[in-house]
Amino acid sequence: MVTLGEGDTPLVRSRAIGETLGCSELFFKLEGCNPTGSFKDRGMVVAVAKAVEAGGTGIVCASTGNTSASAAAYGAYFGLTTTVVVPKGQVARGKLTQAIAFGARIILVDGGFDQALELVRGITERHPIALVNSVNPDRIQGQKTAAFEIIEELGEAPDYVFIPVGNAGNISAYWLGFSEAFGMEWISSRPKMMGFQAEGAAPIVRGEVVEDPRSVASAIQVGNPASWESALRAKDESGGAIDAVSDEEILEAYRLMARKEGIFCEPASAAALAGLLKRAREGFSFRGKKVVCIVTGSGLKDPDQAAENEPTFMEEYPPELSAIERAFAVD
Repeated sequence: MVTLGEGDTPLVRSRAIGETLGCSELFFKLEGCNPTGSFKDRGMVVAVAKAVEAGGTGIVCASTGNTSASAAAYGAYFGLTTTVVVPKGQVARGKLTQAIAFGARIILVDGGFDQALELVRGITERHPIALVNSVNPDRIQGQKTAAFEIIEELGEAPDYVFIPVGNAGNISAYWLGFSEAFGMEWISSRPKMMGFQAEGAAPIVRGEVVEDPRSVASAIQVGNPASWESALRAKDESGGAIDAVSDEEILEAYRLMARKEGIFCEPASAAALAGLLKRAREGFSFRGKKVVCIVTGSGLKDPDQAAENEPTFMEEYPPELSAIERAFAVD
């Protein structure tokens, strides 16, 4: 009944990387094409609509950036007071700019995401304000629709889904979607869910809370995921894995996706491809397999990271045709 145009995002077939990995069919699900540039919009439209249905007038979330942008957008659309609680100095500029543009009330806390989430949970227990983080089950219901779209595009489930893991709601949502599709006999098998955390923020991999998570991939810089248990269920029931990739591996995949596939993602999104590259280096064969990497957010979310990349070619020339011709002659 209400929408900003979320969902129905492209599933793009790899033209270069898949071939180098010996992967027969590699696809990228471009969730950065959602209205605020990330997968969060799928679940947020449901969570905010349900909050309005219940008579709410305000919403709140803790965020490393994407959730705050999405909550602020849908809060503005529904005319709700939106408050976002974010870790000071740990949110990419592009994401915070969105929350500002949408008119959200921004509270900076001198701590990490986990402390921010604990605070907003306490607020919603004491006041009639809807919590719209992924601990809200309505969020998961919205996010599972991406699995349905993949099935519609491929005509079946892929063999593997590689996905970044931060607060772990998304891997849980995809598994719910594929499991429901399997139960309704839309598909005859379910994919292996391959989740990847950043090495400096990998509590599920370590099996313990990370008190001071650190990573260039700020969107998955979470030390105590709210959906930890459901992520483990997704891994175990699918026969998949949850592993960690280093910041160096993430940035390698980030640059590779942009320059070989024309896909500009935020660093956290590159954790999915980084995981696939890591598995391939370890000797896993993906020949004859359908593999989908979930690209969770747009590269425009983190312009500072993009600005740190060295250009392939950038030199200054006078505004003369002969000079520009010389530039074309540079090998």
